[in-house]
Amino acid sequence: MNLIALDIGNTNITLALFINDEEKLIESVLAASKDATQKIDDLLTAAWQRFPMVRDAAEQKREGAIIASSVNPAWTDIIAEICRTKLGEKLRLVGKDIPIPIDNAVDNALEVGPDRLVAAAAAFAVVEDAVVIADFGTAVTIDLVDSSGTFMGGVIYPGFDILAKALHENTALLPTVHCTKPKGSYGANTVDAINAGMYYAAVGLLETITRKYAEELGKWPQTIVTGGAAKIIKDDCEFVDTWVSNLAVRGVVIAWKKYLDDQAHLAELGEGNPER
Repeated sequence: MNLIALDIGNTNITLALFINDEEKLIESVLAASKDATQKIDDLLTAAWQRFPMVRDAAEQKREGAIIASSVNPAWTDIIAEICRTKLGEKLRLVGKDIPIPIDNAVDNALEVGPDRLVAAAAAFAVVEDAVVIADFGTAVTIDLVDSSGTFMGGVIYPGFDILAKALHENTALLPTVHCTKPKGSYGANTVDAINAGMYYAAVGLLETITRKYAEELGKWPQTIVTGGAAKIIKDDCEFVDTWVSNLAVRGVVIAWKKYLDDQAHLAELGEGNPER
């Protein structure tokens, strides 16, 4: 399997390169940075050129695919255009071109961010049991997969930067604060007080929601945290089993592999045309 997997988020865009099933590269670009488009263009081009050419093809084509999960339509359009014009390849999206790789019990799977679903699939693939997936990014999502591997849903909460911005913009005097690990449980000044409030609210939210999920399940599930801000709080969450960076992009890989397996099965039945 040769694959470029992308997680197109609101804050970061993460690209992972796999050649013959082996991870060769994972790199993230800040979506708001001035040179983000050029960085993504350079990363995609360099990664794509590492794929071998398809043997005996009528026209020159590289043997690989570009698959993404996205919650950022504007960036999806930019990346799709780069893929089309620079690489001559289609950007395929999980949830649109590639089926969601996990069963779900939500009201409408199309309303759930594909990043949440592929991260849940990646977590369950490792744990193979009930698991909580907490993603601390632009928004905080804390989702539950039950013991059978079904995505049950979760909670959504503002991320640190959104909370800090809301406090600053809706008060006369409170400053904007970048959340870090507090020096203590309370702040002796305004900045430290805001920081402690945001930090311990996140820790408490994760512990409370995980406990609620455990009550529903009848057992304490494994808990995995991911996302750029997760490393800030993970040391104060003793109930967390694992911190995994770039969980969503790994879920994209699972979605593509499952799709290829399904296509191969259909081909065996004479009902499909498997992709390489």
